[in-house]
Amino acid sequence: MATYRQAELKDTVSLMCSDDYKERFKAEYAQVAVRYQKLKAMLDKWDTGKLNFTPTCPRGVYNFQIRAMADYIASLEARAAIEDIEL
Repeated sequence: MATYRQAELKDTVSLMCSDDYKERFKAEYAQVAVRYQKLKAMLDKWDTGKLNFTPTCPRGVYNFQIRAMADYIASLEARAAIEDIEL
Protein backbone atom coordinates (compact mmCIF):
# COMPACT_ATOMS: atom_id res chain seq x y z
CA MET A 1 0.00 0.00 0.00
CA ALA A 2 1.38 3.39 -0.93
CA THR A 3 2.05 5.84 1.83
CA TYR A 4 -0.53 8.57 1.61
CA ARG A 5 -0.18 11.62 3.80
CA GLN A 6 -2.39 11.25 6.82
CA ALA A 7 -5.57 13.09 5.98
CA GLU A 8 -8.93 13.49 7.57
CA LEU A 9 -12.11 12.83 5.66
CA LYS A 10 -12.96 16.54 5.78
CA ASP A 11 -9.73 17.24 3.85
CA THR A 12 -11.14 15.40 0.83
CA VAL A 13 -14.32 17.43 0.33
CA SER A 14 -12.94 19.89 -2.22
CA LEU A 15 -11.33 17.05 -4.21
CA MET A 16 -14.61 15.10 -4.25
CA CYS A 17 -16.39 18.15 -5.69
CA SER A 18 -13.83 18.67 -8.46
CA ASP A 19 -14.76 18.43 -12.12
CA ASP A 20 -11.44 16.63 -12.69
CA TYR A 21 -11.84 12.87 -12.35
CA LYS A 22 -8.20 12.55 -11.24
CA GLU A 23 -8.87 14.83 -8.29
CA ARG A 24 -12.00 12.84 -7.39
CA PHE A 25 -9.94 9.66 -7.70
CA LYS A 26 -7.35 11.05 -5.26
CA ALA A 27 -10.15 11.89 -2.82
CA GLU A 28 -11.60 8.40 -3.12
CA TYR A 29 -8.18 6.92 -2.41
CA ALA A 30 -7.59 9.24 0.55
CA GLN A 31 -10.99 8.41 2.02
CA VAL A 32 -10.55 4.67 1.91
CA ALA A 33 -6.97 5.03 3.22
CA VAL A 34 -8.20 7.07 6.22
CA ARG A 35 -10.94 4.56 6.95
CA TYR A 36 -8.51 1.64 6.59
CA GLN A 37 -5.99 3.23 8.96
CA LYS A 38 -8.65 3.92 11.58
CA LEU A 39 -10.05 0.40 11.40
CA LYS A 40 -6.53 -1.05 11.57
CA ALA A 41 -5.80 1.06 14.67
CA MET A 42 -8.98 -0.25 16.28
CA LEU A 43 -8.08 -3.86 15.47
CA ASP A 44 -4.54 -3.35 16.81
CA LYS A 45 -6.01 -2.08 20.08
CA TRP A 46 -8.39 -5.04 20.16
CA ASP A 47 -5.45 -7.43 19.70
CA THR A 48 -3.50 -5.83 22.55
CA GLY A 49 -6.46 -5.61 24.92
CA LYS A 50 -6.49 -1.79 24.81
CA LEU A 51 -9.85 -1.31 23.11
CA ASN A 52 -12.09 0.84 25.29
CA PHE A 53 -15.37 -0.66 24.09
CA THR A 54 -16.81 -4.06 23.25
CA PRO A 55 -17.44 -4.48 19.49
CA THR A 56 -20.87 -5.77 18.56
CA CYS A 57 -19.68 -7.62 15.44
CA PRO A 58 -17.58 -10.78 15.59
CA ARG A 59 -13.89 -10.31 14.82
CA GLY A 60 -14.29 -12.29 11.60
CA VAL A 61 -16.53 -9.57 10.15
CA TYR A 62 -13.88 -6.94 10.87
CA ASN A 63 -11.19 -9.19 9.40
CA PHE A 64 -13.24 -9.56 6.22
CA GLN A 65 -13.79 -5.80 6.06
CA ILE A 66 -10.10 -4.88 6.50
CA ARG A 67 -9.07 -7.41 3.81
CA ALA A 68 -11.67 -6.00 1.41
CA MET A 69 -10.45 -2.48 2.12
CA ALA A 70 -6.83 -3.51 1.52
CA ASP A 71 -7.84 -5.11 -1.79
CA TYR A 72 -9.75 -1.96 -2.76
CA ILE A 73 -6.72 0.21 -1.96
CA ALA A 74 -4.50 -2.09 -4.04
CA SER A 75 -6.98 -1.81 -6.94
CA LEU A 76 -6.95 1.98 -6.74
CA GLU A 77 -3.14 2.00 -6.64
CA ALA A 78 -3.01 -0.21 -9.74
CA ARG A 79 -5.43 2.08 -11.55
CA ALA A 80 -3.48 5.15 -10.47
CA ALA A 81 -0.28 3.68 -11.92
CA ILE A 82 -2.00 2.81 -15.20
CA GLU A 83 -3.84 6.12 -15.48
CA ASP A 84 -0.81 8.18 -14.41
CA ILE A 85 -2.46 9.58 -11.29
CA GLU A 86 -0.02 10.63 -8.60
CA LEU A 87 -1.28 9.60 -5.19
